[in-house]
Amino acid sequence: MAVAPPGWYSAGLRHIWLPYTQMKTTPPPLAVARTHGSRIVLADGRELIDGIASWWTACHGYNHPAIRDAVRAQLDAMPHVMFGGLVHAPALTLARKLTALLPAGLDRVFFTDSGSVAVEVAMKMAVQYWLNRGERGRTQMLAFQGGYHGDTFATMAVCDPDEGMHSLFAGVLPEHPVIALPRTEDSIAAFDRFLDQHAGTLAAILVEPLVQGAGGMLFHDAAVLRHLRQAADRYGLLLIFDEIFTGFGRTGTLFACEQAGVTPDIITLSKALTGGTMALAATIARQEVFEAFWSDDPLHALMHGPTYMANALACAAANASLDLFAQEPRLAQVAAISAALADGLAPCREFPRVRDVRVLGAIGVVELDRIDAINALKARFVECGVWVRPFRNIVYLTPAITIEPDDLALLMRAVVSVLNEQR
Repeated sequence: MAVAPPGWYSAGLRHIWLPYTQMKTTPPPLAVARTHGSRIVLADGRELIDGIASWWTACHGYNHPAIRDAVRAQLDAMPHVMFGGLVHAPALTLARKLTALLPAGLDRVFFTDSGSVAVEVAMKMAVQYWLNRGERGRTQMLAFQGGYHGDTFATMAVCDPDEGMHSLFAGVLPEHPVIALPRTEDSIAAFDRFLDQHAGTLAAILVEPLVQGAGGMLFHDAAVLRHLRQAADRYGLLLIFDEIFTGFGRTGTLFACEQAGVTPDIITLSKALTGGTMALAATIARQEVFEAFWSDDPLHALMHGPTYMANALACAAANASLDLFAQEPRLAQVAAISAALADGLAPCREFPRVRDVRVLGAIGVVELDRIDAINALKARFVECGVWVRPFRNIVYLTPAITIEPDDLALLMRAVVSVLNEQR
């Protein structure tokens, strides 16, 4: 029997503008009442197994008691205080923990409140690094096809201009070079030629290590990152790793850069930083980058400061989340999920519409030739009791690292069953 939507849904829906959505044609969103573990409980009583961990954030599952209790205790003490001229224990503790976990040399943490802004700050750091050194011509980022770095104006400009979501803004955004990742003999040669000709205009090279997420869940191997590091060193460029998606165990190591043995000059983190509880991001730089801002000249300071920067509640959640990585076997759980995804999604290879099935860490991807009716496909997943959100021609799973094996099995069976219908 159909259940009437709650009053808050009916009264408020007409005032909401949803993300990545053509509001005129999209079906109404689902009303959520609560969450637990890897489950989303809808207002009508149905439960969905979450296959994407709330856009890759809920790495420990929903409502983890350790994070909940840490936030509650911090709320009693101090929910927020401005980070201009003031600091507090949760933020300084988190900065210390992050720099201890990251490759040696990444020592200076600048907190923001979203992944897009973290990348903007990284770009701003890179350009000002050169300005503070007296070089005004290094203003561009070298980015890569298939890349996605956010939806703010600066980050839109370094996303893939053709395959990404922001092609409407062509001619409006600042222009940065976007070329193929150096992963084949031809693309390596093209990359090297580009640097030979244009390195003097670049501030930094910007890349998502191992997995280009929202650009299509595109994988590349660690050798690509080593080549980027070598090239950055050869031409004296900064190297920025955008680990908004890949950080915190998603690719099988705590950070993707570990698999290449490469340390970037700047790294950006967000998404799973707080275990999927509240907004927080960090841009973390090598000491050498920080020293370019260390000056008697006030104009050499990094003039950036989000109002809710280093929010105490978010930092408390992040500290609790990092403690869980230290105390519980998250990377072993990722390895188990990876093996299960490789086995459970393998039947999709036999379907006529499937181009590729690929798995890395707790990421499982089925690439189709196309998806003709994406809203209908999403609805079929809901009918199967799972929350899976395909985009473009991609159906993917990025579940909570703590997902129960039975729930993961149900997710994979739903993907196989629904995609078997796509004839």
